[in-house]
Amino acid sequence: MLAVEEGSLMAAHRPVKPVGGAPPLFRRHPAKHHNLFRAGLFIRRHESNVAIARLTASEIAKTTFVRQIMRLTMNKRFYITTAIDYVNGQPHLGHAYEKIVADVIARSRRSLGQEVFFLTGLDEHGQKVQQAAIAEGKTPQAYCDELAADWQAFAKKLELTYDDFVRTTEPRHKQFVQAILSRLHDAGQFYKETYKGFYSTKEETFLTDKDRLPDGTFDPAYGEVIELEESNYWFKLKEHQPWLIDYIKTHPSFIAPDYRRNEVLGFLNNNELENLCISRPASRLNWGIPLPFDNDFVTYVWFDALVNYISIPAAHGDPTVVSALPSSLDTRHSSLELWPADIHVIGKDILKFHAVFWPIMLNVMGLPLPKQILVHGWWQKDGAKISKSTGNIVEPIAVINEWGLDAFRFYVLRELDIGPDGNWTDAGFQARYNAELANGLGNLVNRSLSMLKRYRNGVVPAKHDELAAPAAKAADETRASLQQNQLQAALHSIWLLVTRANQYVDQTKPFNLAKDPAQAKRLDEVLYNLAETCRVLAVLLWPFLPGTATKIYAQLGITGGPDKFAEAAWGGLKPDHKIGEPAPLFPRKET
Repeated sequence: MLAVEEGSLMAAHRPVKPVGGAPPLFRRHPAKHHNLFRAGLFIRRHESNVAIARLTASEIAKTTFVRQIMRLTMNKRFYITTAIDYVNGQPHLGHAYEKIVADVIARSRRSLGQEVFFLTGLDEHGQKVQQAAIAEGKTPQAYCDELAADWQAFAKKLELTYDDFVRTTEPRHKQFVQAILSRLHDAGQFYKETYKGFYSTKEETFLTDKDRLPDGTFDPAYGEVIELEESNYWFKLKEHQPWLIDYIKTHPSFIAPDYRRNEVLGFLNNNELENLCISRPASRLNWGIPLPFDNDFVTYVWFDALVNYISIPAAHGDPTVVSALPSSLDTRHSSLELWPADIHVIGKDILKFHAVFWPIMLNVMGLPLPKQILVHGWWQKDGAKISKSTGNIVEPIAVINEWGLDAFRFYVLRELDIGPDGNWTDAGFQARYNAELANGLGNLVNRSLSMLKRYRNGVVPAKHDELAAPAAKAADETRASLQQNQLQAALHSIWLLVTRANQYVDQTKPFNLAKDPAQAKRLDEVLYNLAETCRVLAVLLWPFLPGTATKIYAQLGITGGPDKFAEAAWGGLKPDHKIGEPAPLFPRKET
């Protein structure tokens, strides 16, 4: 039976047969891909080309791996990506959550002192885009341009700190995709064959009888399923299955959380991969990147989309990616070291594309794999699937406009850990806002600074360390959690400090101390501890609630921003410093 391109990750397939794993292309053709070792990737920069030429293919592969590891500790930036979103509608809660997760990780790494490159963007090719454009009487490019403006406005609304925004219709991306296609075609990784079977236009995927439900029908999610017979180009995916299984087993952090890794391994161990269709006939679909070796076909949208993770590093002159391509490829003169990606943040629905197709694609290109694929779950609302047709939706922009961006960011990060599915409820959002933001953090900062203003004219008293230990504990735990991308755990540690500081107010009763002149020194101690705790909290909160953290610094009268984690060390507020004007951070709302 002919190969098919995709299906449900857990769909039934034939049992795996032992197949010899194919090595990367540069192992097969070390001479052809000798340019992998230019641009300063040598372990010893003074190695001569003659010495390199004497290496065997195996030695080259091992040497390249070691060099890539060395680069991670040299000039490489922390490179994080989101999935690029398909422009067939407006952004929703799931899109917002993924972008915010990636933004918090990017901000936290910058705060910890790392240089970061954060990439997000749009997937603009494919049959659904072409059909939607035709239905609106527009060209596909005009249709994409209009939606791209909406998506970029959405990213701005979320205050994402991305460094680049890719659109797959851009020349810089298209030329790179074609270069990759040419290379793999020349290496014999593609073949042409006629397929006869079922096809889902909605999902742009081929189907087989294995995709049928027990009653013989196809899942309604596939939409209209038609019978189709056509020639296409196929990528030899299945021969790389043993290599992929071994890689995932020997790199336990490659897919996170662990249960997603186990899901992928279970699929690979119990099913035989099918080869991947990488083209569509231009006679049926012309809105795509033409195959450079056959203009009668365009590139399958997923093959096109996945390559964005390396096309943008190439556009920025990344030496690892550029060295794997023809020297004629147009890249910038500057050189940012980005690849391999440190984290791909994706949703669970596209795990197969990223954990099966993408690693094999990179392997045959001779490129290192990303360090981690970080997989998040889906959101429901009120225990049911979010659906426009049923009206069961969450409008992120509407929530932000009513409650503020930081309240929205806080809820999605505090409510849902990275991995499982989550459930949005309006009541739950309002409860967290009032209890943890308004009555917790907001009340702490407002009353702490208001008392300092009232009792000491806003002048910081002498340093005192009564809350230094819980502040240090919160900082240590938050740092450890951020380094492991455990965002919910980090927020939990931060809120333990919020709670402890509010308890401290209740225990020390500074409003009573202020009535007794004999307690002036004790009042100074309490006021310093509270104001300094607010400052530490601003630093810890900055990756999560950047607007709120900046407001706290402003109310403390501190110039600069709370964006350096090292500033969380106790004692940053100096005696005699004059604070600014206190103001509510999260005004209480009647519900």
